[in-house]
Amino acid sequence: MKKVYNIDGQNFSTLEEFYEEFGKEVLSANWGHNLDAFNDVLRGGFGTPDEGFVLVWKNSNVSQKRLGYPETLKQLRLRFERCHPSNRDSVKKDLEKAEKNEGPTVFDWLVEIIQSHDNIKLVLT
Repeated sequence: MKKVYNIDGQNFSTLEEFYEEFGKEVLSANWGHNLDAFNDVLRGGFGTPDEGFVLVWKNSNVSQKRLGYPETLKQLRLRFERCHPSNRDSVKKDLEKAEKNEGPTVFDWLVEIIQSHDNIKLVLT
């Protein structure tokens, strides 16, 4: 039986706050708070069980709203400022889409990363 972890969408409004909630509820180790590090810790060996786990995301509908296009625009602007010059065109295209409320949101990014791990079951409630 896989270990079950719970996070609550009522407890965070930004990507940075999601990282804090996830770290507090799931991880027992320090980790870099970014999407690449999030993907890495889901593989196991960084405080998460190697055999995988169940992640119950309570109030995911709240998170879907809070981590929607305004937060996505904020994160893409930060990404644009920090990214390698060779990636700027790609990030700029993502920004332009998000400005039109098109394309994936921060919520979508997180769900996609979680669901890309076969050993993790995501339950959105």
